[in-house]
Amino acid sequence: MFFSRKSLEVPSAADALPGRATELPTAKTHFVNGHALKGPYPAGLETAIFGLGCFWGAERKFWEMDGVYVTAVGYAGGATPNPTYEETCSGRTGHTEAVLVVFDPGKVSYDALLKTFWESHDPTQGMRQGNDIGTQYRSAIYTQSDAQLKAALASKAAYNKALKDKRYGSITTEIAPAGPFYFAEDYHQQYLAKNPAGYCGLGGTGVSCPIGVGVSA
Repeated sequence: MFFSRKSLEVPSAADALPGRATELPTAKTHFVNGHALKGPYPAGLETAIFGLGCFWGAERKFWEMDGVYVTAVGYAGGATPNPTYEETCSGRTGHTEAVLVVFDPGKVSYDALLKTFWESHDPTQGMRQGNDIGTQYRSAIYTQSDAQLKAALASKAAYNKALKDKRYGSITTEIAPAGPFYFAEDYHQQYLAKNPAGYCGLGGTGVSCPIGVGVSA
């Protein structure tokens, strides 16, 4: 969109754009539910970070779930500090478009979030989702704990088998401990609530992910 040529390889930290020391200005509250976007969040809530293509449609998948307290879109998995949308789209920051999900584990399990993640996009496409092509559209799970990492890897193995049974290729999703999450600019936050007819390039495989959806006591 912003550059005539983009690499489909994530740049090294040495090759990434320098970014900036200050955070980008963004919304203070969630457009749909009014909760503070950056917190502080109520005690007992947990966070998760997912990348599954264009973050406009991806965010809506999660804010519609019962038990999710607040969501925000931003940039994760890269090297450039406080990148802009244009810089991320250049492929020179290493970030993917991501969704921060703050949830109540007593109402919705991390496994349920993983199920929504896997079923809401095609995780076999590498550096793209459908017609959206670039490193910023890669599938990713950035985990906040050893328990999340274990659950993410187990769900990947289960869904990989289900997809292969339906003749899909192997999952290309990046799974790694979370680094910094940089909140995107104001106009990206809850974009499809502000623009109901806006673009959403999300499309799943139609294959159910065979993981549990129970919640903790």
